[in-house]
Amino acid sequence: MHPIRKDSVSQIAIGEHEAGQRLDNYLIKILKGVPKSHIHRIIRAGEVRLDKKRCKPDMRIESGQILRIPPIRIAEKQRPHHRQASHSENPAAPAREFETVYEDDAMLVINKPSGVAVHGGSGVSFGVIEQIRRARPEAKYLELVHRLDKDTSGLLMIAKKRSALVKLHEMIRNDHPKKIYLALGVGRLNNDRFHVKLPLFKYTGAQGEKMVRVSEDGQSAHTVFRVLGRFSDGLLHQVGLSALTLVEATLKTGRTHQIRVHMQSQNCPIAGDERYGDYQANRRLQKLGLKRMFLHAAELHLDHPLTGEKLVLKAELPQELAQFVLMLENGSPA
Repeated sequence: MHPIRKDSVSQIAIGEHEAGQRLDNYLIKILKGVPKSHIHRIIRAGEVRLDKKRCKPDMRIESGQILRIPPIRIAEKQRPHHRQASHSENPAAPAREFETVYEDDAMLVINKPSGVAVHGGSGVSFGVIEQIRRARPEAKYLELVHRLDKDTSGLLMIAKKRSALVKLHEMIRNDHPKKIYLALGVGRLNNDRFHVKLPLFKYTGAQGEKMVRVSEDGQSAHTVFRVLGRFSDGLLHQVGLSALTLVEATLKTGRTHQIRVHMQSQNCPIAGDERYGDYQANRRLQKLGLKRMFLHAAELHLDHPLTGEKLVLKAELPQELAQFVLMLENGSPA
């Protein structure tokens, strides 16, 4: 990523890794903290130039072009938390590598731990992608292909070439790759295998958080559930719980919080889910040792974005979740 000085004119030569992007999206990425409306304003005013010519926000940038960016002046009232904004522009992300499940010159797939955001923002100054970039200063291109919720663990794809990112995004729009998750629900699911096809609508919660609910106005969403185990022994009764169900969830679409809301719709919310779960049940599960949300991205089945090779990638259930399942199966603390 190019270092940009916002107080002076910048001239940037577009590299092959950046080529093909919309101009406005590219500027949003490199001018961290600058509102999208301001970026559109300076483009429309002719202050942004490509090869000395005026341009439009939706133009695709090409390798070898020279991009001129004017000094960026933003009134203080547009960003009252000035110190906080400057911190998010240059987050002091510690260098960190994560467990690698697959890597070649086109893509990297890691096993993301629970409790780590995939990227900075929304009160988090840095995430997985910033830490990996800091750990690999020589890498010219590292971009998230998709997202996982902060408290979800498991397989996360990162593109190392723009051509791979474009192809993977095209595949995702066509509901490929196949993504399989493991989840533990609070309650009993009676059918061994079933489909949930309920549309999901995104909205903003009372605290400004992203929320999703089942609504006819929402986007189509489809999850296939397969029950792997049911638990209803004395250990659960000791803490006032009647049943837990371990499931494998296969995404047919990839909506925000899809598995979490679809399980909630079946009166079997995910154990440890603080947003859509059962607050009392989560407190009781903590007494049994479950300190996080039980949702794990376990498998990815995909064709390699550049070679077409068929890949089946797997991330084992994290130790704390595997031990919890073992405890449920044995009916006694592990």
